[in-house]
Amino acid sequence: YVNLNFMGFHKILKKHDKYCPGNPCKTFYVSRMHSQAWVRGDYSDVVVRLSAIYSALRNDAAAEENQDASQSFLRSTTKYWIKTEDISRVKYAVLRHLPVFLQKTSTGESDSQLTNSVYLDNDQLELFHNRLDKTPGAIALRLRWYGSGEPSVVFVERKTHRDKWTGETSVKERFVIKESEVRDVLNGTYPIAEKKKMMIEKGSTQQEADEWEMLASEICQVLQTKQLVPTMRTQYMRTAFQIPFDATVRISLDTNLCMISERGYDTQDGRIWHRDPSKVIDHTEITRFPHAILEVKLELKGGNLVPPRWVTDLQNSGMLYEVHKFSKYIHGCAVLLPEDVRCVPYWVDDISIRDSVIASGGGRILVRADQSDEEKARLHNAGAGPGANQVYDHLLPFGDVQNDRSKTAVGRTAASTAAASGKIQTATKEAQTGDYGVNFYSDADEEMDIAGVDGSDDGCCSWLFPFCSNHNAYYMSVVAPTSVQKIEPKIFFANERTYMHWLHQGITLYTIASGILAFAAKGEESWAHWYAMALLPISLGFCVYALHIFLWRADRIKTRIPGRWDDPRGPMLLGGSLVLVLICNFFAKLYVIAKYNSIKSDL
Repeated sequence: YVNLNFMGFHKILKKHDKYCPGNPCKTFYVSRMHSQAWVRGDYSDVVVRLSAIYSALRNDAAAEENQDASQSFLRSTTKYWIKTEDISRVKYAVLRHLPVFLQKTSTGESDSQLTNSVYLDNDQLELFHNRLDKTPGAIALRLRWYGSGEPSVVFVERKTHRDKWTGETSVKERFVIKESEVRDVLNGTYPIAEKKKMMIEKGSTQQEADEWEMLASEICQVLQTKQLVPTMRTQYMRTAFQIPFDATVRISLDTNLCMISERGYDTQDGRIWHRDPSKVIDHTEITRFPHAILEVKLELKGGNLVPPRWVTDLQNSGMLYEVHKFSKYIHGCAVLLPEDVRCVPYWVDDISIRDSVIASGGGRILVRADQSDEEKARLHNAGAGPGANQVYDHLLPFGDVQNDRSKTAVGRTAASTAAASGKIQTATKEAQTGDYGVNFYSDADEEMDIAGVDGSDDGCCSWLFPFCSNHNAYYMSVVAPTSVQKIEPKIFFANERTYMHWLHQGITLYTIASGILAFAAKGEESWAHWYAMALLPISLGFCVYALHIFLWRADRIKTRIPGRWDDPRGPMLLGGSLVLVLICNFFAKLYVIAKYNSIKSDL
């Protein structure tokens, strides 16, 4: 609509200058049009106004502000990629439930503000590799400020990773300093004792001062012992949706994301800790990310974390492409410092970001697109580099260079079924409807109904053994969000233990049958032969069933298929067969005993 109107004005002015050459006005009015927000694609005022309207209708009330200089956050965070063309739709979907949160430093004229973060690391990129490997206790240190121009207030932040399956949660801690104090923090000369004394004089409690002192001391000590220096900078426009000072549900949308290398210039003994924005940088020192990043942050409340219905509906809308544990810092280091990294994150193989990686000179971390047939034959997945993507290539939202799904991918929802089966129009229609009231993941019975919409009949075999069902073709085309099915390490071991238990029972039955068959051969008892021969195929069925179920369940665990991961019918079939044989043997023995007693009484 905007392009059509702009073109219409342009043609009208062109005709005017053609027929009225003495009074040209095209240049004047075209420059005026270019300065209009609706031409530049800046609809921030509309977003803020809509947000205020919805907030008034909801009667949103601001929570009490936390004035503490040191703030700790315990959150559950899920990250998504969003296509550029879907940004406005996602903004509208969120602001219907959460207001646009404007920081105190914001002018209020825009729904987003510039955010800069300078990450610290050493020459070996120790913090990068620890964060990439998800080592327990791995930290990330950064200096963050908001707004354009030189910063006046800087947040010193530390993020600590902890594995959730252990019962712990990752934590982010920070404290505020002035820009002139950054050099003291980096050089280890920051006056912590004096600052603590000033905090107490201003009314902070002794406990708050002690916690601040511990955090500041630990950060300063790590900076010196690990010799950390500015390494990578991330810059983006952040739109935050949140009820003021209430972190129960907080959603942030980062657009115009770019990563900039902070290496290659003189820091002047810490006086300069970020690049001069007025100087031109080389293309190998900056990478521009092609997607927006959406983070859904939920406050942890005990062991059960149930997100609101509208959050779940947004996740299943088809516009969000989940990228598990995505990190701007890790991506920037992998792309801009390819010679210094020992390993790279899995998402670099995604086809949608390949061009941006190559444009920044990071092509060496990507798999070659011109592989020979012999090289492709040696690899399980020729489109991904060596590592996890050879097995877990389904984690790539848009596929790799050999399996390009950039045109058909519609987010990790039930709609991806149609896209994977070639029904692109149906999938695209579902993704574009924007019906955020649809919940694609419900109970197991509803999932089976969805999977069988094509009306196909699997028959008796699929009823007895679910892994033979045509529904598995549906499940193999769906990749569930990690927020739908939580995977813990113990699940893989539980699957192995179940497999070993079934195998043990099968071997036990086989041993019993072999023993009966051996003794029956000596005694020449015909019924014992039949009894042993009936147990042998049942024992074999136990072993085959155990192997098949183990592989079937392992694949469902890997792809996080939402639904049941057990087979309710197979055990009944095998157990029923065994009980039937035992009943037959019981009555046969009764017949033999009755016959023996009858002969004995006749004698």
